[in-house]
Amino acid sequence: MKNFSYYIPTRIFFGAGSVKKLAHAKLPTGKGLLITGGSSTTKLGYVDRVCAALAEGGHEMVLYTEVQPNPTIESVRACADLARKENCSFVVGLGGGSSIDTAKAAAVMATNDGDWWDYVFGGSGKGQKIQNNPLPIVAITTTAGTGTEADPWTVITNGKEKIGGGTEQTFPTLSIVDPDFMMTVPPHLTAYQGFDALFHACEGFIASIANPISEMYSLKAIELLGRYLARAVNDGSDAEARAHVALANTLAGFVESMSSCTSEHAIEHALSGFHPTLPHGAGLIMISLEYYKLFAETCADQFTQMAHALGRADGDFIAALSDLQAACHVDTLKMSDFGINGQDFTPYADHAFSDMGGLFRVDPRPLTPEDVIGILSRSYH
Repeated sequence: MKNFSYYIPTRIFFGAGSVKKLAHAKLPTGKGLLITGGSSTTKLGYVDRVCAALAEGGHEMVLYTEVQPNPTIESVRACADLARKENCSFVVGLGGGSSIDTAKAAAVMATNDGDWWDYVFGGSGKGQKIQNNPLPIVAITTTAGTGTEADPWTVITNGKEKIGGGTEQTFPTLSIVDPDFMMTVPPHLTAYQGFDALFHACEGFIASIANPISEMYSLKAIELLGRYLARAVNDGSDAEARAHVALANTLAGFVESMSSCTSEHAIEHALSGFHPTLPHGAGLIMISLEYYKLFAETCADQFTQMAHALGRADGDFIAALSDLQAACHVDTLKMSDFGINGQDFTPYADHAFSDMGGLFRVDPRPLTPEDVIGILSRSYH
């Protein structure tokens, strides 16, 4: 049996109405910086509800509302500057992974010199060690996909480089997973996000550093998504399905904390780094079948277990994955619809290895740049 370390220091409040826990949360005195994006969190009243709960706890909030999908280093810089200017004592990320990941990176930069890219490993990052503790981070997720509320990782885009990073210092101090905040996510985004969570669990299950605890979380997350994701996609008002998908996402975040994503995520990050309008989950879906086929022989036992978790008795994981994509109406996605040119996949393969090459090192068998080009070519429509 493998040796492993179990360390997930985040306090998580899960369930409908959990946002009210903020009123009594143990946070530093003083102002907080609430980081969010788009307009939905404001229009749906989530910003007001979070600020009201924090106000009950004695906290004034400063707002930053300009985070974009596939969050950029420019937003990190702006948030860090605002946190320093307003002398904020903690940060709150409200939204999907974009807002929470921005909050994590901004929390580091509010207390450390230089630029976020100084602390990023891979690509043009300088790989420096974070010297000072970040501001405490509160994560309030309104989507069920990234698992970032339960792990230390943050994915930020700088030019065409989209790179994940993080340390023990970037675990959220407190996370709220309130399915009430997820009821209005549109069907296609529910699917994209749910498959992101699924692949966190699947990749973490086949990764070479998987361990007994991460495997347990992986299989439970896969089971819940196989049972409830299509229900949530087809009826967004299904509160039971939303809650179980939210739980699966958080469990998959535990997997990311204890195991690792594999090169599937490195390949997709290269795609959406070049094409920022490509939703991360959609990119993963489009390459997934061809990606997992390359590991069918190496991971025969794991594939059987994952297929059974998805509810397929014959143990055919590729077929189970294909069936779930059809049930969630994402089986006909085309790369060409997102501006991806199918003539030359070499730059994507090059970026996958240079930007997040570490993920290739935990694959169950080695992949080459030619393998990546083949995955992308066979997935292209």
